[in-house]
Amino acid sequence: MPRITLRGVEKRYGASVAASVSNLNLDIGDGEFLCVLGPSGCGKTTTLRMIAGLEHPTSGEIQIDGETVDSVARGIYMPPEKRGMGFVFQSYALWPHLTVQDNVEFGLALRNVDRKARRTASDAVMEKLGIAKYRDRYPSDLSGGQQQRVALARMLVVQPSVILMDEPLSNLDAKLRLEMRAELKRIHLESKATVVFVTHDQWEAMTLASMIAVMNEGTLQQLDTPDNIYNRPRNQFVAGFVGSPPMNFIELGPDETSALSASLRTYLEGAGLGACRGSAGIRPESICINASASSTAPAGAYSGQARVTGIMPTGGSWIIELTMAEQKLFATVNTPPRFQMGDEMGFVVERADLHLFDENGDRLPDEDAVSLQGEGK
Repeated sequence: MPRITLRGVEKRYGASVAASVSNLNLDIGDGEFLCVLGPSGCGKTTTLRMIAGLEHPTSGEIQIDGETVDSVARGIYMPPEKRGMGFVFQSYALWPHLTVQDNVEFGLALRNVDRKARRTASDAVMEKLGIAKYRDRYPSDLSGGQQQRVALARMLVVQPSVILMDEPLSNLDAKLRLEMRAELKRIHLESKATVVFVTHDQWEAMTLASMIAVMNEGTLQQLDTPDNIYNRPRNQFVAGFVGSPPMNFIELGPDETSALSASLRTYLEGAGLGACRGSAGIRPESICINASASSTAPAGAYSGQARVTGIMPTGGSWIIELTMAEQKLFATVNTPPRFQMGDEMGFVVERADLHLFDENGDRLPDEDAVSLQGEGK
């Protein structure tokens, strides 16, 4: 399967506006399932369209399997139809005047595949996706989920070596989204195609991807495995964007006078980690709530006391709002809480669950944060 490489890629829609994509360097491995993740306007769809050839970069180069398909400096441009890619749009883009069968066979017909071979290939794909019984219907007669499957079938039937998908599940309900995630995972395993999947949904990225590229304001923030994106975020943006509820951040600069900031600074200095002038991040699930944290805290852990100011059930878990001298922390628990609003409770956070960031928002090394880069110098 092809390897996709982007080097110094930039895209501007006008000289006076900021770049939609800026100095993007990205390697997508053979057979990889890469999710490009980020908020609206971060440049993820523009990146996908440049890989497909639907957008032309302002500068930089794009290579597919070692062959340059786009280079402004060298005057090279390969049109989309010659790149051997399958594309699924958010809007599905089905032909309204064609039946499901004809929509699925459309790409094969353009390749002059004979009718019998087209029918055999399309029947096999439609059976896999559970839409064979709708073959004689038109798109207007289908639900959103059924239309999505038709769009996938139309793309898969041509057996592309690269599959590009732009938020294809965003119009589906929660149950169908879950089913389609499992289906996409299975399709990737069977086809071994290289997949580039654009989404703003962090859980979609975490459950589907073998690698995640997090983008913000046109720049790549981190390219890593789902585990590392979640457990070792490179900066505060990635840490705050990935996770629900989002990570708690406690500012630790010398001007921060809150009780929580002061307590955490004292803990870090006592643990031999020096004076951090940046911030600390704590994921809600890393906060353990109990009646007497100080007496039950494991050696080396951070502990404190806070008042319960919110209990929010979410179905299988509860979000707990803790307030310590007007500063809030959010925790999650997976068993029914045995405390009530207004109770004073202890909390504990293991040292390994503290994410430390410098003044610029960049992650400090976990084990090498001794004296926090020279006492914050």
